[in-house]
Formats: sequence, structure tokens, C-alpha cells
Amino acid sequence: MKTYRGQPEIFSSKNHSDKKAELEIKDLSLSFGGIKALNNINLEVHTGELLAVIGPNGAGKTSLLNCITGFYRPQMGKIVFNEQDITSLPTHHLIHVGIGRTFQNIELFPGMTVLSNMLLARHNHCHYGLASASFFLPGVRDEEIRHRRILEELIDFLEMQSIRKKKVGALPYGLMKRVELGRALALEPALLVLDEPFAGMNLEEKEDMVRFLTELNCRWKQTMILVEHDMSIVMSISHRIVVLNFGEKLAEGTPEEIRNHPEVIKAYLGETIDA
Repeated sequence: MKTYRGQPEIFSSKNHSDKKAELEIKDLSLSFGGIKALNNINLEVHTGELLAVIGPNGAGKTSLLNCITGFYRPQMGKIVFNEQDITSLPTHHLIHVGIGRTFQNIELFPGMTVLSNMLLARHNHCHYGLASASFFLPGVRDEEIRHRRILEELIDFLEMQSIRKKKVGALPYGLMKRVELGRALALEPALLVLDEPFAGMNLEEKEDMVRFLTELNCRWKQTMILVEHDMSIVMSISHRIVVLNFGEKLAEGTPEEIRNHPEVIKAYLGETIDA
């Protein structure tokens, strides 16, 4: 397995408090009219953990991620991130709190290059105003150089050197997914939320993405929540797994515990998974 030998500034510059990612979800419920999308969900994510959320279609997985990232407002319950109640925070404020996300359906700007799409994610880290930017003062130039250096390191890490100047809309679907991961990482999130990052990929693309996520988590301690349908991937890279079914938490445990959980097998997996 290839690994990225350097340590990108985006990871090495973070201190311990920046990496803290303690998420607690308490009694979370979400309804759409008479449909209960989530019912009394309780779960925790701890710093450095890779938590997978699985379940059949319609189980409430994406609804849960949408609540965490501010796209939905639950009718009941509370979401606490690093001891701050974020239940009602607008989505754009959650970036400042330290939560980044990729989407099940790619949300990139197809007419812009890979580098330009990733540059958009650096706005949260710009510390200059309109006046200084208009005159491109030395402080602005220095900051722009730092942003570019960070993005180039991410591009190297994700092995996208050959496509950095290509328009996103002309890329294969698997590479678009990689660009979206790069843009989310450019936000420097303490918690990275991934909604089906392997969807639509071929085997080689999945292997690459597994390698990137594993290195992010194991080597640089990136905390992640992952929603995914590919059970072989989930079982191989997750620390813990939460199973949802019809909006309720059916089970929670290690991959081995979930693999052999009779209710999970009955409701979702259908059969045990070979190691």
C-alpha cells in the first residue's frame, strides 16, 4: 500500500485542541409530516474515532448527517460538539465550529478547476479584509501563498497532481469524489462527515479512497463519521458501527459485534460477512 511520506501543513499545524472532536447526540427525533425519519437517537463520537453508520435505504442515515451538519432542524433532542450546543446553528457556522462534510450527490462547481473548487474552502481561514485584498498588500500575498501551499500538499496527498488544472465537470465520477474529499479537508475540520464516499466508484477507486481515509484516520487522527453501503469497507476500516433501521438505532458496537448481531443480520445484512 502506498502512503504519503510527508506531513501536510494542514495536519501538522494543528494543536491538540484543534483536533478535539467530541460529538454527543441526545434523544434526537426528526419528522417530515407524519413520517418519523429519526426516533430518539442517542450516540457519541470520540476524538480520533472512525464511526460508521449503516442501515437499509430509508433508515435515516443521511437525515442524521443532515441534522449534524445543520441542513435539518430536529424537532426534539440535542447535538453537542466539543461541549457546545450546535443543534440550531446555521450550516455556515458549523464550519467555524470545526465540522466539514462531503455529500452523497457530488456538490462541486463543474465549470471550475480542481484547484479553484478547493480554494473556495479556504475562505474560512482568510484573515484579511476587502481593502487589503484590493491592494494585494504583503500580508495578503503571504497568506495567499500559505493557502496555495496547503492546497498543493492536499493535492499531492490525494494524488491529483495531473488533474489540478482540469475542470471538475470533465472528470470521471470517482475523481470527482476525491476532489470533494480534498475540498472538505481544505476546511481543516476537526470532524469530517462523509456521506457514501464510495458510491459510484469502481474497485480501484474504492481501494484508493480506503487508503486515503485510513491514512487520515490512523496517521493524522482525523475524526470521521461515515455513511456507507459497502459492508466490506465498513467492516475493515471502522472502529465502531451504529445500525439504523426505520429511523431507530438497532445496534451499536465493534465491526465483529455488528457482524454477528442477530437483529442486524435479520434486518439488514441478511447473512454473516466473511472476514
